[in-house]
Amino acid sequence: MQHWEKVKSIQEIRPDAEFVLTDNELTWLDKKQVKPTEGEIEAGFVAYQTRLANEAAEAEAKKSAIEAKLAALGLSVADLKALSI
Repeated sequence: MQHWEKVKSIQEIRPDAEFVLTDNELTWLDKKQVKPTEGEIEAGFVAYQTRLANEAAEAEAKKSAIEAKLAALGLSVADLKALSI
């Protein structure tokens, strides 16, 4: 797991945690949350990827819904942009 992946994993499973990750060595500074295990960190990255995929799917669905509503009105996204002030 790359450095950024491990950081994102930890942030996913321990929001607002205080820690330092240097050369793949995790130093846990947080007094409110317990240090995650390697298994939890790995699962956290899967959760992070799943959340990103869900957010992308939701954004695409919203975009498609807007385009469908515009089409029902006989407009396109370009038309809407042209009308924007």
